[in-house]
Amino acid sequence: MKLSDFKALTFDVYGTLIDWESGMVTGLKPLTDRVSRHLSRDDILEAHAYYESTTQKWTPSKKYYELLAVVYRRLAEEWGVEVTWEECVAYGLSVRQWPAFDDSRDALAYLKQHFKLVVLTNTDNLSFSGSNARLGVTFDGVYTAEDIGSYKPADRNFDYMLETLARRGIQKHEILHTAESMFHDHQPANRHGLKNCWIYRRHDKEGFGATMNPGDMPSYDFRFNSMMDMVKAHQAELAE
Repeated sequence: MKLSDFKALTFDVYGTLIDWESGMVTGLKPLTDRVSRHLSRDDILEAHAYYESTTQKWTPSKKYYELLAVVYRRLAEEWGVEVTWEECVAYGLSVRQWPAFDDSRDALAYLKQHFKLVVLTNTDNLSFSGSNARLGVTFDGVYTAEDIGSYKPADRNFDYMLETLARRGIQKHEILHTAESMFHDHQPANRHGLKNCWIYRRHDKEGFGATMNPGDMPSYDFRFNSMMDMVKAHQAELAE
């Protein structure tokens, strides 16, 4: 199997192309600075992962920036800090400022020359518009949780993506789902019989950070530690 066998790359964005963990830690600093006990980076991210995933489960139609306001309040309650709703809302709106990984922009510009690029993201359209500007590429399809009315890892999100791409003449065997999160992306990709590529951004860290532990590890067809490593692998294929 080769990367060049595929027609379309379907991307998770946050954690894969956008450095959401750094964005979260920075955005939560007004809260974490007031916590009486020490919180490690992973303490913060793992607590965020829990409240984000549970809030997505209970309110699947809530827009992501609105959902993150609730997450901020749940974290403040757990850590014993008083916050205003305005502070919660400000955190939700910070998604547009979360940074891209250093290699994302150049990697996408290269891959755009060889594949259809499609987004399947657990965010809303307003938040993604800010992230898209940082990535500097026009995607061939953008499917947000707001569009679909549910959040990954729900099968509904993948069903929507596959049905929409099929209408455009892109079949499942022509798609490579490219993502960091085992929980949000690779588990449901396995369930749907999608070929998948793990961008292992946390290869030098322990645990799962801002995503929930998936339990049994999903299988994957390719693994790279960065988007630029993926580009180099594709270039090597063409050179052969």
